[in-house]
Amino acid sequence: MIEAILVEKDERGYRAQATTVREDQLPEGEVTVRVEYSTLNYKDGLAITGKGPVVRSFPMVPGIDFAGVVETSTDPEFSAGDRVILNGWGVGEQHWGGLAQKARVKGSWLIHQPSSISSREAMAIGTAGYTAMLCVIALERFGLTPKHGPVLVTGANGGVGSFAIAILSGLGYRVVAATGRVSEAAYLEGLGATEIIDREQLSKPGKPLQKEQWAAAIDSVGSHTLANVCAGLRADGAVAACGMAQGLDLPSSVAPFILRGVSLLGINSVTRPREERAEAWRRLAASPGAMGLARATREIALRDVLAATEELMAGKLRGRVVVNVWK
Repeated sequence: MIEAILVEKDERGYRAQATTVREDQLPEGEVTVRVEYSTLNYKDGLAITGKGPVVRSFPMVPGIDFAGVVETSTDPEFSAGDRVILNGWGVGEQHWGGLAQKARVKGSWLIHQPSSISSREAMAIGTAGYTAMLCVIALERFGLTPKHGPVLVTGANGGVGSFAIAILSGLGYRVVAATGRVSEAAYLEGLGATEIIDREQLSKPGKPLQKEQWAAAIDSVGSHTLANVCAGLRADGAVAACGMAQGLDLPSSVAPFILRGVSLLGINSVTRPREERAEAWRRLAASPGAMGLARATREIALRDVLAATEELMAGKLRGRVVVNVWK
């Protein structure tokens, strides 16, 4: 038997509980991993509470990422004892995820963990840091350098936003942080933000073209916020869009794109090729900003996940939370 968080939906309703499951209940896959750490992400919160249509089949073990040690493998890429990381691929939504002591998955979903970091550090970074790094890499490939000017980060107090600030600052960028919690300015400045703005400046309907302010942006919010970000980018700027905290809609116009040459870069952090995932994790392991933020992490036990989820969904949880599934 292994301990797990299990989400069920039947005639008794939708519910999540900390329980035990048999190892032979694990889904099919080439690699069985002894999970060491997972995380608690917003998507996991939606899955656990049922406040969003995240879970596609029941019962489900949530947890969209994990790090651990291979126990058995029929995939030639991995052997028993290898340390591995998984992000995305529908894990925790369509396939049992990381909030359990073991997971069985396809080998193609895994990458080797960089040798310079521990499983705890990998999950302290987690999908949030991984997504932030994908955004930074996309902007760099677009041609962005610190000399082009300030970079705006929306959703700054969230996981992706916090890592984006830390990574960009470590690379020499001047970072503007947009947040709904301006009282947390000291925290954001500690990550490397040089300017803090209230998200209210971006979250309401705005003009199609606005004052040119930022060379680039990383947006995890979507909706009116992303529209206003596009409208306020400098000519030939770009925004890496990776989230939808405000909404899936984009109530914008073509004006920023055809009059200023603004580019919208979509970031898919769920199904990236292995080489792209490996590059992002190599960069994260070498990033002083990311690693510094990873060390300032709260650790909880599997049995504490449900209570922590309530904090998360109520907006009372700040910073990264790693789940030690054996604690």
